[in-house]
Amino acid sequence: MLELLNNKVNGLWKEEDGLGTLELILIIGVIIIIALIFKDKISELVKDLLGKVDTKSDEFFPG
Repeated sequence: MLELLNNKVNGLWKEEDGLGTLELILIIGVIIIIALIFKDKISELVKDLLGKVDTKSDEFFPG
């Protein structure tokens, strides 16, 4: 049983098709971690940008 599991793990490690998926998952994980670390700054930036959009849209569409 342990030998079968070991063979499966080695097969996954040697298989190159899965590396693209693994790399993609790692990149997404890093992006999520960065977003969680800087969530206050990102939220502040989005609110500031939306405020500017609201101000500019009032200039174009008064009323």
